[in-house]
Amino acid sequence: MLQPVIGLEIHIQLKTNSKMFCSCDNSGEDKAPNSTICPICLGYPGVLPVINQKAIEWTILMGLALKGKISEFSRFDRKNYFYPDLPKGYQISQYDRPLVQAGYLELQTPQNETRKIRINRIHLEEDAAKLIHEVNYSECIRFAQEKPHRESYLSGSEDFTFIDFNRAGTPLLEIVTEPDIRSSQEAKLFLQELRLIVRYLNISDADMEKGHLRCDANISLNPINESGELKGNLTPKTEIKNLNSFKAVERALEYEIKRQTKLWQEGNPPKEQSTRGWDENKGITIEQRKKEEAYDYRYFPEPDLPPLRNPDIEKIKLKMRELPQDKRRRFMEQYGFSFEETKILTEDRNLSYYTEQVISELKAWLLSLEEVEGTEKEIWKKNKKQLVKLVANWLINKLGGLMVKNNLNVKDLRITPENFAEFITLIYQNKISSFLGQKILLKMFQTGADPSNIITEEDLEQVNEGEELDKIIEEAIKDNPQVIQDFKKGKINALQFLIGQIMKQSRGRANPKMVSEMLKRRLEEWGKS
Repeated sequence: MLQPVIGLEIHIQLKTNSKMFCSCDNSGEDKAPNSTICPICLGYPGVLPVINQKAIEWTILMGLALKGKISEFSRFDRKNYFYPDLPKGYQISQYDRPLVQAGYLELQTPQNETRKIRINRIHLEEDAAKLIHEVNYSECIRFAQEKPHRESYLSGSEDFTFIDFNRAGTPLLEIVTEPDIRSSQEAKLFLQELRLIVRYLNISDADMEKGHLRCDANISLNPINESGELKGNLTPKTEIKNLNSFKAVERALEYEIKRQTKLWQEGNPPKEQSTRGWDENKGITIEQRKKEEAYDYRYFPEPDLPPLRNPDIEKIKLKMRELPQDKRRRFMEQYGFSFEETKILTEDRNLSYYTEQVISELKAWLLSLEEVEGTEKEIWKKNKKQLVKLVANWLINKLGGLMVKNNLNVKDLRITPENFAEFITLIYQNKISSFLGQKILLKMFQTGADPSNIITEEDLEQVNEGEELDKIIEEAIKDNPQVIQDFKKGKINALQFLIGQIMKQSRGRANPKMVSEMLKRRLEEWGKS
């Protein structure tokens, strides 16, 4: 049997204000091409880089989040290689003295198993520029508008490749795992959890579509014995480049597993390390070159930058936020949300904050009810399970659905946590039905108005009893004699039809439960007469 052995190299762009070694604006992706550059990030001779201290702190913060060992001594190195988007002809990176060593991340798999993925190292480097391929002539003219004399160098209709240096010098945090991942699904899960941690720490937007988070995957297939243990040393690995989405990581690894399995079956397993690119359109990996070794890059200590010694770890620890796994655990223990509910509510840090604010405001509303009633009911404690279910259902399914439909984030919501908590209180008190609730919630979503004001202005308060409800029921019975006869014959669906008519007549204001009970009593009386 063969076991996939996978390791990941993840690059994460840090969203510091300035670049890694100069004061250039680090938001160049939203700016005109080659507008946030200077002699330092362009690699001009004689310029001197200066270390971005915020990038150092954030790298250490990430190391702490992943239980890593923070180095007391660290330094930058020159990684020498030529590529068109590397202006200096070398990259300032870290080799044998990274900022963080070791560490791990625990994953909860869909099979409800805990998998511990070890981290080899976390280091800091600068990003390269961005190549823009297959730019046609008309696009070329648009790029050159600021300097029209460049048009004289361009002719014909062939495609061009341009270089945008805005990204050159962006702080790039690299996380290298040990080969502990055993499937494409685990690799995808690891990346998703890692992105969530990065976003919770607020050190990167980690948007894979925009290139903030990029991944190279190393994979080999290795024989295992009957107990599932690997036999001997790992076989030569294949590195897959150009993975820019979770789906691409999963698909590329699945393809490579099939490709390498076939090679093993043919008696020709990989004998040397290689690098392959991922073609998203064709769904295949394509051989690019043999895998480089460290000596190919001729690393040596960066002479223009001083070593980093004894970082103030305790000070950096003060900036640590509650991490996703800790928050998930707390949401289940403290509030009683289910695992699936918790996973959704903590997937976005802002949504998790909103959820906790709603619950806090909800407790305040329930406390005010106790004070008005003059009792010591402790509504929250006695009805916690029901209330938490209400919050989860309306927040995830109803409000969440509106946000998805309108492509809005929780930060864009007009509904305040206080108003949403008041809305949940009204649902809990049966002052509004689920049907009315959806109408009111939509109005709140559109205007941000208080739910009580919406109910008053549009006369939407639920009718639970009284002459108005009696009158509506009488009219429904009078208008549907055939339905009454069907009910007498034992057709239960006839009752549901009448309830629907009453709800329609009352504009959704009638309490469905109360209507059902009153109808049953009335029809039973008729049946006896």
